[in-house]
Amino acid sequence: MSKGDYLGEFEQLVLLALLRLGEGAYGMAVRREIAERAGRAVAIGAVYATLDRLEAKGLVVSSEAAGAVERGGRARRFFSVTGDGMRALRRSQEALARMWDGLPLGAKT
Repeated sequence: MSKGDYLGEFEQLVLLALLRLGEGAYGMAVRREIAERAGRAVAIGAVYATLDRLEAKGLVVSSEAAGAVERGGRARRFFSVTGDGMRALRRSQEALARMWDGLPLGAKT
């Protein structure tokens, strides 16, 4: 695999958040999911930039839903993980597992 084929840590978090959220996955929900589960404060711009990058790579797809009155009529983009996105996540998980294999969990740095 080339360098561009590997997922960065934040890309993995975003993909995992999308999977957890299912059909209700949009930018602000992804941001909240990462904050709650990973304990990481994230700028919404970083979430959308990552979603756009993942979509350009074919790892996610988006669809636009009509805007609601409470949103001032603004449309909302919903995202879902593609088959390629699932395969990329599995490759990342397997690579990390291989790196951890045989290391003592209590190792001091």
